[in-house]
Parts: sequence; C-alpha cells; structure tokens
Amino acid sequence: MWGDLHQILQYSEGIYQQTIRDRNNLVRIWGGEGITPFPEPNSNFYTMWDFFIPAFSCPFSVTRVGTMGDGGKWVCGFERVIHQKDCVIYSSGVAQESSFEKQILERSSSCKIYGYDFSVENWGPQIRDVPEFKERIAFKPWKLQPVDNPSANPPEYSLQGLMKKNGHTFIDILKLDIEGSEFDVLDSIFKEYKGKPLPFGQLQLEVHVGSKSFADFLHWWERLEEAGLRPFWTEVRVISRSEQKNRRTDRFCL
Repeated sequence: MWGDLHQILQYSEGIYQQTIRDRNNLVRIWGGEGITPFPEPNSNFYTMWDFFIPAFSCPFSVTRVGTMGDGGKWVCGFERVIHQKDCVIYSSGVAQESSFEKQILERSSSCKIYGYDFSVENWGPQIRDVPEFKERIAFKPWKLQPVDNPSANPPEYSLQGLMKKNGHTFIDILKLDIEGSEFDVLDSIFKEYKGKPLPFGQLQLEVHVGSKSFADFLHWWERLEEAGLRPFWTEVRVISRSEQKNRRTDRFCL
C-alpha cells in the first residue's frame, strides 16, 4: 500500500475527512459558530487554530526552505518541485526577506521566481544583487488583489492577471503573505476555478485573521477545502506583543 501514491493520498484524505467531522463536533461542544476565536486567558481553553489543524500528510519529505523563523517555509516534496522542468514560483509579500527564494535558486538550475510587493522596490538583499540569479528572478512593486486595476497606485493585479501577463498556466509554489488580502484574493481564485484544478501545485500561506469572526473564518476555510486544498503543516507566528496576546497570525502549508 505504502508504495502506491494514489493509495497514500486516499488514506490521508480519509483521515482528513474524519478531522473535518471532529472539527464540526468540537465547534458544537464550544457553543457553535458564534464562539470567540481567541478567548481571554483562563476562560475557554482553546484558540481558533485548534480547529484548523494540518491533518493531511504530505506523501513526500517535508523540507524547511529559507531561514528559521519569519521568512522560511515548510515545503512538501521540495526536491521534486525544484527539479521540475520550467519550475515556476510566485512570491507575493516580499518585504526584505528573500531567504526562501534564495534557497530555491541555489538548489535549482531551472526554477524562475516572480515577486510582487507594493511596499518595497525590489527583492530582499539575499538575492537582488546576486549576478547568477538575475536571469531567473523578476520583481514588480504591484499589489495582489481579486481583480486587475493597472491604473491604480500602486498597480493592482489578480493572480489570474499576473499569470496571463507572464504567459503561465501553472505555478509550482504560490507563496502569499499579503497582510489580510489573502481572503479576497483566494476567494476570487476559487470562484474562477470552481470545479476545475487550481492553477498552483502548493500554497504557502500566511493567514492574518485580524477582527474576523470565527464563523467568517470557518466558512472561508471550508471554501479552501472545497477547492481541494489540504493543510500539511502549520506554525504560529508570534512577533509583537499584541500577537503574543491574540495569536491572530498563522502560517499554513497546503
């Protein structure tokens, strides 16, 4: 059984479906969809992240790519991805940390990486001035949004619009850290590709819950599951004091 990829995926999907049933039961136990996402300390002993766990097993090795801490990601089947012919990576939300992209470029001779971030002018120092990377990286200070609006300041593009401009039909890894815009951006993708395979193989996602209610996040997560995405890894990002108190930011690998 364990040598057959299809059977392995079927087995993992069975476990994940049980996790969904367990989640629905846990929601009922704590009072339904109107529960508080992040209860005050010593009140209710859960946080929202307890309901959304990485219960799907990646059938390949999982590798930390990039720095430890903020900036690095856990990638399913990293060696398989980087040896794909014409490997394509999209990275939206760059800031000044490009260690993830640097490791991909160092380990692969074919991967090309396209970066988008309206808050900075270029890649992080890890890759922007490295001559051997120049032909395999592209960057635009554009904002990822649900619809195209190139005349906006900064210019706004949907993922679909960017793929069309770049002549791409598939992205091997899509990395998103877009400060709360991930909800609308991904919803637009789910809507366009409803009933069809998504245009990316793996999603590296930083989730910014902010003031979202538990019910709103649950329904969004269910749309993510309906689109075929399954979480295989997660890590809580705790940087500032407010995040230490609320833990409203989390990274998911799907």
